[in-house]
Amino acid sequence: MSSRNGTEDGQGDAGRQAAGSLAHRVPDLGALELLLAVARLGSLGGAARELGITQPAASSRIRSMERQLGVALVDRSPRGSRLTDAGALVTDWARRIVEAAEAFDAGAQALRDRRDSRLRVAASMTIAEYLLPGWLLALRAQRPDTAVSLLAGNSAAVAERLLSDEADLGFVEGVSVPPGLDSAVIAHDRLIVVTAPGHPWTRRRRPLTAQELAATPLILREKGSGTRQVLDAALGGLARPLIELSSTTAVKAAAVSGAGPAVLSELAVGEELAMRRLVSVPMADVSLARDLRAVWPTGHRPTGPARQLLSLTRG
Repeated sequence: MSSRNGTEDGQGDAGRQAAGSLAHRVPDLGALELLLAVARLGSLGGAARELGITQPAASSRIRSMERQLGVALVDRSPRGSRLTDAGALVTDWARRIVEAAEAFDAGAQALRDRRDSRLRVAASMTIAEYLLPGWLLALRAQRPDTAVSLLAGNSAAVAERLLSDEADLGFVEGVSVPPGLDSAVIAHDRLIVVTAPGHPWTRRRRPLTAQELAATPLILREKGSGTRQVLDAALGGLARPLIELSSTTAVKAAAVSGAGPAVLSELAVGEELAMRRLVSVPMADVSLARDLRAVWPTGHRPTGPARQLLSLTRG
C-alpha cells in the first residue's frame, strides 16, 4: 500500500514539475498574439498599435520570447520586420495555441451565459407566497431571458437546498441564520395571534399573556419553519399544537374555519383582517417580531441574476 501511494505521489510530483517547467518554456498568450500580428502586418510598430502597446514594449516582448525559446524569431530592418525561418514555424504553432485559447474562452463564456440565463430560488413559505412574486416580476422586467425556478419550503429545507447546490439564492424567516450560510436582512415582519370572529378571545378586554398563549392548543406551522422557530423562541418551546400544518395558507384556512387560534405573519393575513374573516388578538408581554433574510452559502456572494434579485428585495 505504501509503495503504491509513494508511486502515485511521485507521479503527482513529476506532473506538477512538468507543468511548472512547461509554463517557463512556453511563451504567454500575449506574446504569441504579438508574434502573429507581426507576421500578418510585416511591422513591429503596426503590431504594437493593433495590440494597444508601445513599440518599445513590443520589441522587449519579442526579445524576451526569443531568449525564452533560444532562437531568433524576427529580422528587423528599416523596411519593416520579417519572420525568420524559425519564426515562421513558431508562428504556425502559435496560431494553433491562440485558436485553442479562443475556443476555450468561447466555451467558458457559453457556460457563464447558461448560468446567467437561469436562477434557482428557495424560499420559506411566507416569503414565497407574499413577497417573492413581486420581486420576481420586477426581475423579469429587467432580465426577461432569465428562467426562474422557485422551490418553496420551510427555512430548514431552504438551507438544505442551498448547501446541496440546488438553489442559487434563498430566503428564510427564522430567528437565526442556518449554519453554513451568510445572510442579509431584507425586511422585517411580525407574527400575530388570530382567531375566527366568534372565538372568546375576540371579546377579551385585556391583552393575551404569553402564559395563556402557551397553555392554549394552537394551529401551528410545522417544526423547522421560520414561523414556528420564532414562536417557540418567544414561548420557551412551550407552544402546544392543536394541528400542525406545512403551509401558511393551510394554517390560515383552518383558523378562518374556526378550528382554533393561530399564529401567523402579519403579511399573510392582511386581507382576512380587513374582511373580518379573522380577528387579531393583542399580546401583552411577548415580542413576535422577526427579520426576513436572504441567504446564500458562506463565502459565495450571489452573482448574476441572484445578485440582481437580491438588490430588488431592498428597493
